[in-house]
Amino acid sequence: MQRIEIIANNAVEEDIMAALADKKVNKFFTRLNSAHGSGYSDPKMGDPVWPEENFVLIIYCDDEEGKIIKKTVESVKLKFPDEGIRCFAIPFQEI
Repeated sequence: MQRIEIIANNAVEEDIMAALADKKVNKFFTRLNSAHGSGYSDPKMGDPVWPEENFVLIIYCDDEEGKIIKKTVESVKLKFPDEGIRCFAIPFQEI
């Protein structure tokens, strides 16, 4: 089992969700709005200097679905290389 975290600019949220829907891997998720931070792209702080914001998508899934999600996010990243789209997979055990 995996916890997938996708962190990306709000500007590409529809593209990511549509790509996941096409692969039928977006049934169970949590979306956190207005995530602020700084990474390898421009800061996303939601303020007058850095007005953009990120969102965080959290998905718990089995390993096979995790592979599909990672490949799907990679395909979106190719279309939007400057948007700071990141995808992390963390193994977990449900308690």
